[in-house]
Amino acid sequence: MKEIVLTPRQRCDIECLLNGAFFPLDGFNDEITYDSIVSKRRLPNGAVWPMPIVLDVDANRVIDLSVGENVALYDQEGIHLANMTIHSIWQPNKMTEAMAVYQTSDDTHPGVHYLLHATGEYYIGGPLEAVTLPSHYDFTSLRLTPHQLKQQYRDNGIQRVVAFQTRNPMHRAHQELTLRAAKEHDAHLLIHPVVGMTKPGDVDHYTRVRCYQRLMETYPKNSATLSLLPIAMRMAGPVEALWHAIIRKNYGCTHFIVGRDHAGPGKDKNGHDFYGPYDAQALVKQYEDDIGIQMVPFHELVYVQERDAYLQEDHVHEGETVLKISGTEFRRLLKTGEPVPHWFSYPGVIEELRKTFPTREKQGLTLFFTGLSGAGKSTIANAVLIKLMELTHRSITLLDGDIVRKHLSSELGFSKEHRDVNILRIGYVASEITKHGGIAICAPIAPYANTRRQVREMIEAYGVFIEIYISTSLALCESRDRKGLYKKSTFRRH
Repeated sequence: MKEIVLTPRQRCDIECLLNGAFFPLDGFNDEITYDSIVSKRRLPNGAVWPMPIVLDVDANRVIDLSVGENVALYDQEGIHLANMTIHSIWQPNKMTEAMAVYQTSDDTHPGVHYLLHATGEYYIGGPLEAVTLPSHYDFTSLRLTPHQLKQQYRDNGIQRVVAFQTRNPMHRAHQELTLRAAKEHDAHLLIHPVVGMTKPGDVDHYTRVRCYQRLMETYPKNSATLSLLPIAMRMAGPVEALWHAIIRKNYGCTHFIVGRDHAGPGKDKNGHDFYGPYDAQALVKQYEDDIGIQMVPFHELVYVQERDAYLQEDHVHEGETVLKISGTEFRRLLKTGEPVPHWFSYPGVIEELRKTFPTREKQGLTLFFTGLSGAGKSTIANAVLIKLMELTHRSITLLDGDIVRKHLSSELGFSKEHRDVNILRIGYVASEITKHGGIAICAPIAPYANTRRQVREMIEAYGVFIEIYISTSLALCESRDRKGLYKKSTFRRH
């Protein structure tokens, strides 16, 4: 059979298709199923399903494939996960999909950006024949399949389960919220964090799971279970909340907590929130009877100083002092090493986060110079390198465009595809340097904004990224033309 190597998102999707998390799907969507989901939020048989689960491929790969044939699906380590019988091959209207799933075509939305810039031009779909589930070597005791989790409930006589979805570390407000939900509905609590792909810039799942493990110590004995969910989030707000509710039903849950701005990605290019704070609750409530799981709405909890307690905002009395710490302020406290107030989080959670987020002076750094050929990037980067070596004992590496071309990318040309590969290689090396507390100075041309964005996302997962554009006029760059690039160009200024 012909082979297809899955992307990280596709690997997450196939795991959930094979383990039953995406029931009743039996494979990647074919064209009929996809069209039904995009237009109706339902499968052709009428069952509610709001999220397309597709296998995207590039145009140059499609020409080798045909409807009716079987293909073997492998992960990036070469493990054979499943075989798929191709029922459909089609080119989707991605703008229609963006509006249906994300309710926007603004590519500052991370889900829209991924759809428009990181997926193949064609989709192929059909049923799967399982070979093996993807392998995991981390937190194996916490990676329970839907069948295993439901069996655990049966063995312990648990009939009502309320699930909590999270992709962030949990603090005191989250603990209070989830504990109240479980008590209110006389249910066992499932803390069910996503450990597949989340929003770029999120805390890595290794750190988060260690935080969750410390948090579990604060719940009453036998009242809560921690299990990990290997989905790839889309950050689709209300539609994602509905999708998450269906997934939790497949994991044996009877109730699902939907909080403020569930799965929201933040603000759009105009500075407005993509979704209303309680849009997700409204959509899940609309489909509650259809999907067979009860939505538990929770409004934001705030800490009231006089009562030393967390309350819903509408329960705060006039004159009482409400204390808040924004995400930005919390990250600042971690970076500066300042103490975090006791009312905000638990010592064990803060201890784990401080291990991953060292203070600013210990974090890695990437300086990313970009500009036209002849703009002076290499000259300035070398000057900065020498000055930093004078001022610090840190390890500093210069990744100049010409040096990288010689040692890492000698086989590449100057097409857009090859330029992107070269820049992403530079970004990867810089991210490794940053991760280990060093300083990387990069000086490529890097003409494409989308590629620079990918580099930023790689590096900001570990430390600081500063992009510096060397604004030199085209006339001056042409007059220098040390490499003869402008003379070779078919473009001529008049």
